[in-house]
Amino acid sequence: MARLTARFWVDAYIARLSQHGIPAFVVSHGDDTSGAVLIKLSTLDGQAALFHRSFDLDTGAQRWTEMSCGTDREVDESIMRQRSFDPDLWVIEVEDKHGRHLLDEEGLA
Repeated sequence: MARLTARFWVDAYIARLSQHGIPAFVVSHGDDTSGAVLIKLSTLDGQAALFHRSFDLDTGAQRWTEMSCGTDREVDESIMRQRSFDPDLWVIEVEDKHGRHLLDEEGLA
């Protein structure tokens, strides 16, 4: 199966969020072809969570897992640490007071 480029996936993800009325923004533009993607979910109350794609080594399945949560500032600091050793990293900020990110929907792993 062909792998999607990072840019294509990011554009499709933001379009899907838009269809549900969920604002999302590219905070950091990574490598178009193979950059890793982090999703920051801000619940607009000063709290946030950070998600990254992980792989199950036993099954080869991909899934999104939470790598950090806390205040917006704490999550931003986690992002800064990640960017310090991966300059090709994409960071997408999703803003939804209900905590919707759609990462658990089919087709987004």
